Amino acid sequence: MRVLFVGDVVAHPGKRILKNKLRSFLDEHQVDACVVNAENVAAGLGINYASAKEIFSFGADCITLGNHAFSCPGYLQFAESEKKVIRPGNVSSSWPGFPEYLIDLGEKGRLLVVPVMGQVFVTPLADSPFEYFKSNIDRWKSEYKPTNILIDFHAETTSEKGAMGYFSDGRVSLVLGTHTHVQTADETILPCGTGYISDVGMTGTTSGILGMDAEASIRRLSDKLPARYQPAEGPAVMHAILADLDTNNGKCLKIERVKVYE
Repeated sequence: MRVLFVGDVVAHPGKRILKNKLRSFLDEHQVDACVVNAENVAAGLGINYASAKEIFSFGADCITLGNHAFSCPGYLQFAESEKKVIRPGNVSSSWPGFPEYLIDLGEKGRLLVVPVMGQVFVTPLADSPFEYFKSNIDRWKSEYKPTNILIDFHAETTSEKGAMGYFSDGRVSLVLGTHTHVQTADETILPCGTGYISDVGMTGTTSGILGMDAEASIRRLSDKLPARYQPAEGPAVMHAILADLDTNNGKCLKIERVKVYE
């Protein structure tokens, strides 16, 4: 099974490059399943139904969210009806929405996608991702009978991400870090067969800071004054991970970083 996982989509530039580049990439590289993290797609913060529909039309099979899942009120309008848009399950039992989704490819395999949130320097404060994993891994396997499992680990620190990678090594196919919007150069296959990277990166404009206008960040950090973040404009990049997975033993066979520019 060949999987493409696209890093955090930020605002209009992120959607634009997906519209123009994603479908052709999927066809050219014979991708079987495409997962997109889109927690910042709605004007740079959260997601709404219109944006979700667009991303699905570009070629995504599943959309994952992170700590900004509820930052856009529009998500609440479809959180409990759209099973292909999933949010972390280790935060609050009162959160509406779905915490996992199975992409059933028939003879090509069954990919279970699970977003999990870190607990270091991330708000809202999450429950332990390690305890969440231990409490659910057997259920995931018995309930969905997946050939492969992908964890979108939405966390701030590389140390926590690395810990989750080794903690789950051999029990899932992929642990892919998101949230920091900067693609790291540490993609690897861990000793027991799990593909790992600390952060997949961002799909959005290369202008500004992390896809947002630079002035707000400068004002907040230099002047210590409040400023509303606004999406930046300009040429975009799609950061992603392309991985080949063994459907017989659930291991990752190959993992590579992807950068596609406008």
